[in-house]
Amino acid sequence: MKEFEIARKIGKELTEAELKEAAAKALGVKPEKVGRTVVVRRSVDARQEILYRYRVQAYREGEAYEPYQVAPYQDVHQADAVIVIGAGPAGMFAALKLLQKGLKPIVLERGKDVERRKVDMAKLSTQGVIDPDSNYCYGEGGAGAFSDGKLFTRSSKRGDIREVLHQLVAFGASEDILIDAHPHIGTDRLPEIVKNIRQCIEDHGGEYRFDSRVTDIVRLADGFEVHCGSTVYKAGKVILATGHSARDIYELFQQKGWTLEAKGFALGVRVEHPQWLINQIRYHGKYQPFMPTAEYSFVQQVEDRGVFSFCMCPGGILVPSSTEDGTVVLNGMSNAARNSKWANAGVVVQIEPGDQPAEYEGPFALMDFQRDIERSMYQWVSQHGGKHPLSAPAQRMKDFCRGIVSADLPKTSYHPGALSAPLHELLPEHVALRLRRAFPQVDRQMHGYYTNDALLLGVESRTSSPVRLPRNPETLEHVDVPGLYPCGEGAGYAGGIVSSALDGINCAEKC
Repeated sequence: MKEFEIARKIGKELTEAELKEAAAKALGVKPEKVGRTVVVRRSVDARQEILYRYRVQAYREGEAYEPYQVAPYQDVHQADAVIVIGAGPAGMFAALKLLQKGLKPIVLERGKDVERRKVDMAKLSTQGVIDPDSNYCYGEGGAGAFSDGKLFTRSSKRGDIREVLHQLVAFGASEDILIDAHPHIGTDRLPEIVKNIRQCIEDHGGEYRFDSRVTDIVRLADGFEVHCGSTVYKAGKVILATGHSARDIYELFQQKGWTLEAKGFALGVRVEHPQWLINQIRYHGKYQPFMPTAEYSFVQQVEDRGVFSFCMCPGGILVPSSTEDGTVVLNGMSNAARNSKWANAGVVVQIEPGDQPAEYEGPFALMDFQRDIERSMYQWVSQHGGKHPLSAPAQRMKDFCRGIVSADLPKTSYHPGALSAPLHELLPEHVALRLRRAFPQVDRQMHGYYTNDALLLGVESRTSSPVRLPRNPETLEHVDVPGLYPCGEGAGYAGGIVSSALDGINCAEKC
């Protein structure tokens, strides 16, 4: 086998004949001696002419080729049970791995199934009504189910990402995610995939229990009792995959004296540009409607802290992601077509333990700091005439950097609306300072990015968990609680759909 690259203009299909001819040249054989060609990666190259670049594996005639195969799921109706707390990416893929191992997953989800969850999210956007158990963070599919479905992790350090991608394809995702450099599924397609995963788990003997907020975890001599109000579930082992916003679980750990610790996270704003502008910047003025909607990412170092883009949603919209009354939190999402008028991304500053004011102490220092900033955004809006309970404080980009309250605001995709505000004062001083220095620097890489046509909205704060649940690096069990496996973003060991799914798989492997 030999790998080679081939490029084609976007919009011009790469034919089998062209692939075979290129493969023959790479292998040094005649075309009829080429056995198989496999495209393993596709990326956009917009440096000069706009191209797709393909990485291809070429096999000689007769040379063995073994396509990746997902391990079969076993019937587990009568098998030993493992409780999985949380039905986000970590919990779902942990449950699938348990099926492959012949163990019965009992999935406890505080929120609702993915269809009923949509009703609560509509109330959140239109009326500002927050269901603390069913929102953009909680419910079947977790936060990832309504956030574009970006699958950017390509690192093999956590495990074989093919196990995640191939299963997603089997449950309904496009095969494009197997080869795209920046794969995504789309918010409109993810709910059906999530339902298909649940159906598979239940068909093989696993169980789902929705509206089941965990209120206690009790250690027994031979396992655990997990309490959801008056309902109790028993199992020998527990995988804890509750996501980065399950603050009540952290409080439960503290009550029990189980070790937890403050962990760095990132905090900033959601930045929204007109999508046409990002298209023109990224394609150097050569954008055509048949080209993929442009995206971007960047990392800057400002005053010894990283300032970076996060969860970029091309052709997307902004959504309210509050999980508690009296807070304003934003996130972004895109449908598969990525065809809205706006591009949005979190632009955030790394916050490390010790960066918070002195009054925040202990393992919850950064969590409390995060919560208070979310509350301050809500309070400012409520005190200054916000028409919607979850209106977002907002400011044009150049006005923010110059310390000027914007006289007016551009249109936004954020349904609750935006209210002109001094974000440069509402954000922590060290965060605002780094953002104000970073935006002009980004313009050197993407000329036109630094513009007053861009809108900054606060606050983007749920980038990752501000708490870590320490675990044994070999067994992946909590350091104080054998048999309990902290998992995914909520435990502080992942950051996104793929890394969370891989962590769920790894924890299930240890059960």
